[in-house]
Amino acid sequence: MKIKYLFIILLLFTQVTFTQAGEVIRIVTYNLLNYPENYNIRDQYYKKVINEINPDIIVVQEITSQTGVNTFASDVLGTSFKAGTFINGPDTDNAIFYKDSLFTFISNVVIPTSLRNISQFTIYNKFTLDTLMLYSVHLKASDGSSNEQQRLNEVTALRSITDALPLGKNYVVLGDFNIYYSGEPAYQKLVEQSNSGYFVDPLIAGNWHNNSVYSSYHTQSTCNLASCPNDGSNGGLDDRFDMILVSQAVKDTGGIEFIDGSYMPFGNDGQHFNKGINEPPFNIITQEIANALFSSSDHLPVFADFQFGSVSEVNDLTPIVTQFRLSQNYPNPFNPSTKISFSIPTSASGGSQLVNLSVYDVLGKEVANIINEEKAPGNYEIEFSAKGGSASGGDAYDLPSGIYFYRLTTQENSLTKKMIIIK
Repeated sequence: MKIKYLFIILLLFTQVTFTQAGEVIRIVTYNLLNYPENYNIRDQYYKKVINEINPDIIVVQEITSQTGVNTFASDVLGTSFKAGTFINGPDTDNAIFYKDSLFTFISNVVIPTSLRNISQFTIYNKFTLDTLMLYSVHLKASDGSSNEQQRLNEVTALRSITDALPLGKNYVVLGDFNIYYSGEPAYQKLVEQSNSGYFVDPLIAGNWHNNSVYSSYHTQSTCNLASCPNDGSNGGLDDRFDMILVSQAVKDTGGIEFIDGSYMPFGNDGQHFNKGINEPPFNIITQEIANALFSSSDHLPVFADFQFGSVSEVNDLTPIVTQFRLSQNYPNPFNPSTKISFSIPTSASGGSQLVNLSVYDVLGKEVANIINEEKAPGNYEIEFSAKGGSASGGDAYDLPSGIYFYRLTTQENSLTKKMIIIK
């Protein structure tokens, strides 16, 4: 396969002042399902899920008390995270947890609705000096016109706030929207652009409900049994209730920037439509993680990566690359080519290490090997085509439309992400 290296930034150490590239921050939203109910059983599963995602900011819904916030922080997250201010409102509530090595928490401002509060969490990056507002929502559940109207009323309250923000403001809305299809009035209100406070959906619009075409986007329900853990909903994965939408400023380049291709309903390989998440086979997670998702909540967590702006000047021996990252930059879905970025941090032994980047179909068969060679620590971006051949002159291929997985492996780390080819 012919590989076009668009840029390679080698790991450098310096003893003089320099300006470092921005930080990649992972944000996850997770409906915890009436937490801390059964926390003594469920916490072990939450911990496995969170450790696998490795987020920097966690926004949760269906948390019921300050005790729940404290328990989740201590038992699941440990000392690397702190909790923002919790406000106990009607029904269940929202909470935010963040790495205090990276962020300072500023405020939690309530946007009241007739059922549950919307929380406006504001945080500040200590190094890039960027401020981000995160709106956590848990909209009215169930289908039917009256419930759709109530969701519209809740979203209208949110838009009254975001429409009043100055142009260029960095904000996202995330949580459990309980929206069945993109034609629903609440969704249309979120993305409607007559005023500046609109949101952009990183994924495609459509009739997501019980539609196998959108199986890779579904987040609820993780269980397909008559009786599900923790009294969760059943029926298997068939709804895209949990989402992350971004402001235009976050979608655009510069400052805080959404990384195209990083959006992921965690654990969903597109092969569990109307199935429980722990039903084999698995393509992107292990049985252990699937069981953890099944046993912790009836919702899948959703995460996305964001590039925060340039770091202020520093004067030490800090390496540029500190985290193992993999993402599909744009476009996704794609035809015929897309761009894949990855970061290789310093290894335990230092120096270069063997790097393998391959593409697999939904059955786990390798259909393309992109890279298999020694790489120095650094940031890389390549162009991958669905039609090509191996770099060593192997058999040519022309991949049909469908869901695929690209996996990056080194001696110390491995990551798998999903891509979609549409022809």
